[in-house]
Parts: sequence; structure tokens; C-alpha cells
Amino acid sequence: MERLNSKKKIAVFISGRGSNLKNLIRHSKTKRSLFKITLVLSNKSNAKGLRFAKTNKIKNYIYERKLALFEKEALRLIKKNKINIICLAGFMRILSPMFLKKIKIPVINIHPSLLPRLKGLDTHSRAIKAKHKYTGCTVHYVNNDLDSGKIIIQKKIKIFKHDNPQSLSLRVLKLEHEAYIEALEKII
Repeated sequence: MERLNSKKKIAVFISGRGSNLKNLIRHSKTKRSLFKITLVLSNKSNAKGLRFAKTNKIKNYIYERKLALFEKEALRLIKKNKINIICLAGFMRILSPMFLKKIKIPVINIHPSLLPRLKGLDTHSRAIKAKHKYTGCTVHYVNNDLDSGKIIIQKKIKIFKHDNPQSLSLRVLKLEHEAYIEALEKII
């Protein structure tokens, strides 16, 4: 029981299917994990990832209101639950500078490219179109600029000639699952 209580408390923000959330939850239940998923927040009521939180009896909240209201409620819940780190996992909103200033704990994000290349959306199509030889994923601290925070970890794979955005996305997603856990354990 001592080990469980010493684990860092993580809040995960999601907007979609939640595959990274599912993987983080799975890992958090292992004895070697340094963290525990304590809170899940979503800005979409139809985010499929919410089912992983519910199945695992993790507190979860949905706020589909304006970003300012979402952030206000998130700040309250993060303080109330004594969260140590926020992980953005497919959270499709850009957090405001005011939120990042007030939060006072690390906020990290996973991005499906080798930053600083291919910031923003549609990274796999753009990597193929640009004929990049490699792509991957990056876990980085969130700052006031899109996909520009200090890099914690990157994982790289080769882009094959037969790759399309969907096949590349699936291969990068496997890397994301490894990278997020490694990044969290590196900063804890």
C-alpha cells in the first residue's frame, strides 16, 4: 500500500478515442509504475476514451463549454485531487497562457511527429507528401506556443514507400504508447 500512495497523481485530458489513456492506465496498474491515473477530463461527451476511465473507476469529467470555463473547472479539480502532472493525450484544444501560468505543475503532450518538424495537425499525410525518410513521436512540455515546448523524449521510425497516412499512423501510435510511459517515468 505504501508504494501506491507514493505514486505521482496524473490527470489526463482527452478529446477522442483514448488509446494513449488506455495504455497509461494499463501501465499505471503494474507494480513498477511510478504513477497513478487519478483524473480524466474531456471536452467532448462522445470521447470514446471516457469508457476506459469509467471501466477503471477513475474520476472523469466532461466540460463541453468554452475553453475558459473548461480551464477554470480543470484548475479546481486538479487542486482538489492534488494532481502532480497533466498529460494531454489527443486533447484537441490549445490551453491558454493564463491556464499554463496558473497551473504550477508540469503539463506534457504527445505529438505524432519528430518536433520541431510538422507541428499541428495531419502530420502523417504531410510527412509522406514531403517525402521524409523518418517520422515518429515526441513527448514535450506544453508552453504558450503550439508544439514548441522542451522535448522530453522522441521515438523514430522509417517511412516506407508503401506507407499511407493510416498505416503510418498505426505504426507511430505503437511508438506513442512506449514514449509516453518512458517520458513520464523520466520526469517523475
